[in-house]
Amino acid sequence: MMKPEIIELPDAEILYFPYFFSEAEADLYFNKLINTTEWRQDKIRLFGKEILQPRLTALFANNNKTYTYSGLTMKPESFSDDLLKIKATIEKACNVNFTTCLLNLYRGGEDSMGWHADNEKELGENPEIASVSFGAERIFHFKHKTKDEKFKINLKHGSLLIMRGSTQHFWKHQLPKTKKKIGKRINLTFRRIE
Repeated sequence: MMKPEIIELPDAEILYFPYFFSEAEADLYFNKLINTTEWRQDKIRLFGKEILQPRLTALFANNNKTYTYSGLTMKPESFSDDLLKIKATIEKACNVNFTTCLLNLYRGGEDSMGWHADNEKELGENPEIASVSFGAERIFHFKHKTKDEKFKINLKHGSLLIMRGSTQHFWKHQLPKTKKKIGKRINLTFRRIE
């Protein structure tokens, strides 16, 4: 088992495996997921307005528990064989049995995710989020909720980022837009919904 990089931030427990999947595995999963997933673009509520999410999504789970964020409730599909393989590999690194995976497809630099914490009630007290990246590298931002602390990390093709412990209580994260010409990126965020 490869050793993760420990990202030293106050009030957080964050681990990063830059090369969790080999380039060949990452290429294979990227191509399969982009072509076999039924991607959708839902509306969310932001500052009282309904807007289309600036990315495409899909939700998978091994139960029928819905997931709600920003006024949107998603119903899951059953895990595909590929997602089950990815999930099993990640669960060994995390020592957690994940129930649910939210997939995000960023079609280019104009697609993004705004500042938020994964702190929805259904995720439990100290949720563990395992985030896999396939495709174009993107810069992921963290900012502390009360201290003047910020951090950025370049998420590589085939990488795994784990956020656990009190991270979601104290930190927000985002994937901002970029004017750079970049390709598509798929992000899989595994979580546990009781």
